[in-house]
Amino acid sequence: MMKKLFVFVITSGILLACASEPENKKNLVKGKPHTTNNQNKKSANLNISILLDLSDRIDTIKYNNQSMQFYRRDVGYLKSVAEAFGDEIKYKKSRQLDDKIQLYFDPEPLNPKINDLSNQLKFHVTRDNGTIDFINEISSTYAYFGLEIYKQALKDANHDNGSDTWGFFKNKVKDYCIDKDYRNILVILTDGYIFYEDSNLNEGNLSSYITPKKIRQKKLNTSNWKEVMESNKHGFIPVGQDLSNLEILVLGVNPTKTNNNDYDYDVLKKYWSDWLYGMGLEEGNFEFKMADLPANMDKIIKEFIKKK
Repeated sequence: MMKKLFVFVITSGILLACASEPENKKNLVKGKPHTTNNQNKKSANLNISILLDLSDRIDTIKYNNQSMQFYRRDVGYLKSVAEAFGDEIKYKKSRQLDDKIQLYFDPEPLNPKINDLSNQLKFHVTRDNGTIDFINEISSTYAYFGLEIYKQALKDANHDNGSDTWGFFKNKVKDYCIDKDYRNILVILTDGYIFYEDSNLNEGNLSSYITPKKIRQKKLNTSNWKEVMESNKHGFIPVGQDLSNLEILVLGVNPTKTNNNDYDYDVLKKYWSDWLYGMGLEEGNFEFKMADLPANMDKIIKEFIKKK
C-alpha cells in the first residue's frame, strides 16, 4: 500500500510539472526569466524627469504667437505632467509610495533665481509625506513655479546661447533620469531643434546639433529629404548611452515656417528617432509632438504617462 502511495505522489508531481511547463516557457527568453514590459512598468514606481529648453525659442518677440506664447504653453504642459504624476500615485497604498518628479536645465541658467525656483519642483513622495493633499498640491506648485522660471528666463540674455540637449544626453541623462527598479520617463519641452553655442561638433555628416540653416545646407528641405538623409547617413553623433529603461516624450516641437523649410518636422522627428532608438530606447516608448494649446495636449500627456 505504501509503495502504491509513493508511486502516486511521484506521478502526480510529474504531471503537475508538465502542466505548468508551457506557462513557464512563456516567460523564458533564451533560457532567462522574462516579464513583459507592461508587467514591469505596472509594478514599478514612477521617476519622471523634465528637461526644459530655455533657449530663444521662448522669446516672445522672435517667436511671437498671438493665440498663446510658447512659454505659456510649456507651463500648461508642466501642469499636465504633474497632474498625471499625481493621478498615477494618489491611490497607491502608502507603503508602496516611492515616486519622484524633478526638473532640469542644461546648461544651468546664470540667473540664480531660476535654480532656486527649480528646487521647489523636486518631489520625492514616500509613505512619510504622501497624503492626498500633498500629492494634489504638486500640480499647482508646478504651474506656479514653472511660470516664475520662464519669467526669469526671459530676463536672462544668456538664453540666446541655446540649450545643450545633446550634451545632456551624453553626460547626464543616465545619472539624472534613470533609476533602477523605476518606470523612468523623460519629458522634454523643446522646439525640436538642438543647438548650443559651446557644443557644435561635426563628424562627417553627423553632428551634435540641428538647426533650420543646417537642414537647408544638408539639402533636407525637399520632398526627397528621407532618401538624402539615409543615403548620406545624416544624423546626431551617438553618445554611447543605454536608454533601454527610459521612455521619452518630446513636446512643443515648432518647425520654422520660413526659408523653404517645409519638411523640418519630418527631418527633426527622424533625427531624434534614429538617435534615441540607436541608444536602445524601446519601440513605442518615444513620442514626438508638435506645439499645441495645453488643453489639446493634456490628454496626450496623460495617456503617455498612464499607458503602461
